[in-house]
Amino acid sequence: MYDDLSGTGREQSRALGVWFRERGVRFDAILAGALTRQRATAQEIVAAIDGEATPELVIDPRWSEFDLDRVYAGIGPLLAREDERFRLEYEHLRREIADPESSAHRAWRNCDVTVVRAWIEARFEFEGESFSAFGERVREALFALPPDRHVAVVTSATPIAVCAGAALDLPPRKVMQLAGALRNTAFSEIDPRPGDPRLISFNNVPHLPDQRLRTLR
Repeated sequence: MYDDLSGTGREQSRALGVWFRERGVRFDAILAGALTRQRATAQEIVAAIDGEATPELVIDPRWSEFDLDRVYAGIGPLLAREDERFRLEYEHLRREIADPESSAHRAWRNCDVTVVRAWIEARFEFEGESFSAFGERVREALFALPPDRHVAVVTSATPIAVCAGAALDLPPRKVMQLAGALRNTAFSEIDPRPGDPRLISFNNVPHLPDQRLRTLR
């Protein structure tokens, strides 16, 4: 799984921090998942806010994205045994990702959709984190947020979609569709009240007026 923040990602993150600063947005706490790209995104945002009252960044691994590489390693070979089309696409993808500069590290492919659907439908048992377990840890992190404080959480597309899905009572397939629609550094607003979360807004990018920066994945 790629885990770095591109130059474009840093530019997007700084733009969000500037947007917050110019509007006087203040946070009581700032959290981020444990992945390198999540921490780097948060650091760029915090640096751009550049306020004395900006809280120190706290890392919470519960907000980390699921490990697509591990899902592939566990489910991919099993799918390949029963689906010849997937097997061919999977072998082609494996050749591409051998090159660290390949666009395959950032582009969503048909075989990605196939393996993720098998994951969320629990079609195969494997040693990695199940979709159910992933959703449980993200919801646990969501409901641990203090409802009376203004908290920024810097995470990834699927955890955000899980939170929105919890508020809208969506099935897993719809949750993944939401994840696929999220733009990089878009912000969403959620009231995390335990047992009854409320989605206030979703996939906002007012800090990215330049269409060049409105990217997916």
